[in-house]
Amino acid sequence: MSTIQIADQTFVAAPAARVAAALADRRRWRQWWPDLVLELRADRAEQGLRWGVSGPVAGTMEVWLEPVLDGVVVHYFLHAEPVAGQSDSARTEHDRRVAGKRMAFGLKTELEAGRPAGVAPAG
Repeated sequence: MSTIQIADQTFVAAPAARVAAALADRRRWRQWWPDLVLELRADRAEQGLRWGVSGPVAGTMEVWLEPVLDGVVVHYFLHAEPVAGQSDSARTEHDRRVAGKRMAFGLKTELEAGRPAGVAPAG
């Protein structure tokens, strides 16, 4: 079992294809996780992405997109170990949780922009 076990979810009222396209933009990965080296292991299109992770932590990470109602639930998973000589695991886990939320809420803010509450997202 990994020292760092993160599982989080955020609903985004946008079509899975739009969320997947935003998630697949490799330039964003550096913004969301600037200190991690990500090796794409599986591009699951509208179902999300899986990576191998190295840098201050080593392990695996996934963003799974689950269609729900008129949008998707963005599930964020990180299973990793702190690398020797890096920050303590409690601080590292907190930082990784925050990074996952920033990624999810960034997608939510961008993809739901201009959509009135209660109105279905544009295709």
